[in-house]
Amino acid sequence: MFVHVSLNVFAQNPVISFTKKGEKVEELITKETKAQLLKYKNMLNYPKSVERFYKAKSYRLSWVTKLNHNRQLAPAMLILDCISQYGLNRQDFHPNELVYNQIEVLAEQPDMLSDGQRAIFDVLMTDAMITFMNHLHYGKFNILLTPAKVDEGEIDEFNAVLKLAQLMESKDFYNEISTVQPLSKAYADLQKYLHLVRGQYLEDSYAFPEKSVRTMTINMERLRWNTSKPGPSLTINIPAQIARLNVEDSVYIFITIVGKASSPTPNLESSITHFTTAPERKVPYTIFVNELLPKAIKDENYLENNHLTIYDARGNYVAVSAKKLQYIKAHPKNYFARQSTGCDDAMGKLVFRFNNPAPVLLHDTPQPKLFLSEKRVLSHGCIRVEKIEKLASLILSADGSKAQIPIMRKAIATDQKKDFVLRTPLPLSINYITCEMIDSQLVIYNDFYAQDRALEMTMYGSPRLLASDLRISLKALNSVPSLQRAFIW
Repeated sequence: MFVHVSLNVFAQNPVISFTKKGEKVEELITKETKAQLLKYKNMLNYPKSVERFYKAKSYRLSWVTKLNHNRQLAPAMLILDCISQYGLNRQDFHPNELVYNQIEVLAEQPDMLSDGQRAIFDVLMTDAMITFMNHLHYGKFNILLTPAKVDEGEIDEFNAVLKLAQLMESKDFYNEISTVQPLSKAYADLQKYLHLVRGQYLEDSYAFPEKSVRTMTINMERLRWNTSKPGPSLTINIPAQIARLNVEDSVYIFITIVGKASSPTPNLESSITHFTTAPERKVPYTIFVNELLPKAIKDENYLENNHLTIYDARGNYVAVSAKKLQYIKAHPKNYFARQSTGCDDAMGKLVFRFNNPAPVLLHDTPQPKLFLSEKRVLSHGCIRVEKIEKLASLILSADGSKAQIPIMRKAIATDQKKDFVLRTPLPLSINYITCEMIDSQLVIYNDFYAQDRALEMTMYGSPRLLASDLRISLKALNSVPSLQRAFIW
């Protein structure tokens, strides 16, 4: 149990009577409920949802009736007490109105409250529970599914009004309402740890940096925006600079290179439909000698601006300089150039294709030494993947197309451009998550794009960031075996 409150009032007074002589006439209560819905409409987080909830119940009260106040009101109040353990803000849940002394009056001295006051409490509690579920499921700051859009009730994926109606009959309200949270392991691990921090560490005066707590809540909010479902998927975390392929009961980790701060890799959700071997166009020899080399010598940015890469006769990447270009010009038969159509200079031997609004690709690179760097924020926005041939093989295998693997390898070996279409598109998520739990440790990554600050100020209204977190940093990464290169492969 994470909170310490007295629930004697519920045990001693299991039934609320609206008067000493009996219940009020139901029509009067219905009238008051409608009146309070209208009066407090601007105070509610989800006014349309609350209206639909009561309309379906003919505007009868839900929380202070004989049957429900003991079974459902107690766990609902416990949830509000534990709200910070879910990474949510108590100020969003009517903290001045939904208090225990109000319940004590309802239970012990019902005549002291008017029908209107009782209806106010009921309506605000309904709004609080709908808010709790929507903020857990969709997130409060989701720019695609805003609270206003969710309040319209037109999203089929999850409906808090219908869920609350079901929960009012539940025998385990407290645990069942929590099932609306995201199902991803990344979220579940952070939420479990936040429960521990907020419910035990801080209560026991254990020194735990508030900055780390905020980092956890910020990233839990981001994870609520992700709409991916359980099953095979490829997830790329930009700050971690890694990709995770989830297939069957296995997770495969691949090192990646992501976009620079000046050309950041965007967050997106899509599906990989196919991939292409030998995706780059080889520049004809005469054009290479007569046009490309002279222009490259004259303009040091020419190759990069035109997505051109030079290779030697064996197909090895060549790092160019003014001196090297003069040498190549003198010995052109030992070199050739390729031109990519993507956002980077070279796509290497393979590129994955998926629909996205930005010109972002997932591809190989002819510069494998770049994967040895700790900070791999180097691209123009595209994502380069180490051991991409192995990734493609695993994807083909999971897609039920193992027979295509040797064909793919031959196409790569012979520099043959060939498309491999997946039978079932593979869900792809590119996320920006700056912390995660690994081997029961909280690992915090560099906020390369400075996105944490903006979201923290939105969530907390902070004028500035807190003091640096001295206890947990990227140094922890070195002590986590599961992310060390020797362990990955």
